[in-house]
Amino acid sequence: MNFVLATANAHKADEMRAVLSSLGITVSPRPADVPDVDETAPDLEGNALLKARALVAATGQPAVADDTGLFVDALGGDPGVRSARYDGDDATDERNRVKLLREMNGVTDRSARFRTVIAVAYPDGLFVAVEGALEGVITEEPRGTGGFGYDALFAVPEAGGVTLAEMSADEKNALSHRARALVALAERLGA
Repeated sequence: MNFVLATANAHKADEMRAVLSSLGITVSPRPADVPDVDETAPDLEGNALLKARALVAATGQPAVADDTGLFVDALGGDPGVRSARYDGDDATDERNRVKLLREMNGVTDRSARFRTVIAVAYPDGLFVAVEGALEGVITEEPRGTGGFGYDALFAVPEAGGVTLAEMSADEKNALSHRARALVALAERLGA
């Protein structure tokens, strides 16, 4: 079973490749000449499907894509589907983290969850979509040097309260929202 990766994010590609290879699924890198896909869908599944279908159209091969969001309860689910663009269309991970901490200043309910939808699209138009989630809390300051995105602000109670950025890549890949979605995908595909 082989899929073309739709993500242009090197961090996500590394995580997806590591987890999928451990599940017996191989992936090919996204071709460099494939343009970015505008994530215009109102939800994670729609954006994941947009990306997977764009790679199928560009390559003629089955493709796997993800879309991930951080959903913070005290912020009504924000940043949600716009997590990567929380501080604007040209946002960086650092600016998104700073904005989140500013929005959470003085907030006592810091519960949140990461949700990832993984979609596989096939040249015949069929698709499969699955979801994985990870419950956590938003820290009051960044902790850890690993990971990317909001990882340094997301503490995981089931892992003793460490942030995703304080975990090794193997530890993160064993329990993350993305890993859970990828395992669900492998089960759905019978891998």
